[in-house]
Amino acid sequence: MIKKNIVLMLLLGFLQAMVFYAPIATLYRQAQGITLSQITIIESICLALCLLLELPWGIVADKIGYKRTMIFCSLLYFVSKIIFWQAHSFEMFLLERILLAIVISGLSGVDNSILYLSCAEGQSQRIFGISEALQTLGLSLSALVYSVFIGDNYQLASFLTVVSYGLAALLPFFLDEVSETKSKQKSFPIRDFLHLLKQTLSKPSLLFLLVAIAFFNETHQTITTFLSQPKYLSCGISLSVIGYLYILLSLPGLFSAFSEKISKHLGISRFAKSCFLIAISACGVLAVSGQAIPVVISIFSLRMVFSLFSPLQAELQNKQVSSAYRATELSIYALIMDCVGIATNLSFGWLADQNLSLAFWFGFFLCLFGVFAFCRWYHTAK
Repeated sequence: MIKKNIVLMLLLGFLQAMVFYAPIATLYRQAQGITLSQITIIESICLALCLLLELPWGIVADKIGYKRTMIFCSLLYFVSKIIFWQAHSFEMFLLERILLAIVISGLSGVDNSILYLSCAEGQSQRIFGISEALQTLGLSLSALVYSVFIGDNYQLASFLTVVSYGLAALLPFFLDEVSETKSKQKSFPIRDFLHLLKQTLSKPSLLFLLVAIAFFNETHQTITTFLSQPKYLSCGISLSVIGYLYILLSLPGLFSAFSEKISKHLGISRFAKSCFLIAISACGVLAVSGQAIPVVISIFSLRMVFSLFSPLQAELQNKQVSSAYRATELSIYALIMDCVGIATNLSFGWLADQNLSLAFWFGFFLCLFGVFAFCRWYHTAK
């Protein structure tokens, strides 16, 4: 039963990582007449909806069960990819992103909760690592298929993504409900929710952990996804090479599978500090270097340490849960980190408009503050 859940969730993550149009996601939208400013507007609306829906979805998931939540969200995910495939206007791409916001906020905390509760004690970080590695493998394979076979056939890339998500939507039907959701009350008492929110906000050490994770995540996401491409161009790297770099820089995600072994060998504190310090160094190099090789190595390193740290942060967040309403509590954590993310994203964008190096220095200081925040949490927790 438990092992079946783990296999199904790992396979689902692999299939949903196979986004065949990922290397040309922006170009795809532009080919359909969507401008960069419109893309930015759509993304902002999506993030705002995620914030609004995060907590309500956590409460609903704890009430109806994680399996039903996974079924609904996976089906809606599939529908969103069909809409993306057929979209030819701003309104259709906006609709796709609205559905995606519902899915992201619905799955937030639920997928990790199912994996965490389906693992034997002490095995969750290893499973989280395998999950990250399989998602990286799915992303890399789909990018390779695009580069070798699809080329400029954008519609085919989108259709193959629809097929992958259609297969993924079938898997949650075969999940077994995990134990924490079997004996729920008929309604979620609002006083319990308010108590969880107050309890989270009244724990300074927990807030330090969440801020540290948020700073690390947002620095990685912004630099590897958005700032890396203009940095490549400034170093003289051609567009065709950037396409292959996309595949190369997805491979460090495979290191997630080694997260548990390395953290056990080094210890949680030393392992986390090492990840932060490598990220700090990478940001510093990106801020001062204009040479292609140091830039590529720095972004590769940033991607690698994020992949190693990601399973540990999922494990640590789950270990902070102190109630039976796991999805709700994890949603509160996600909401706090998303609020931090909005502020850092706006800062990254404004600084990058002024000077790209300033944005990388901002990432440098975020990770620097992040390692101090993590140490503060660890000292208190220990």
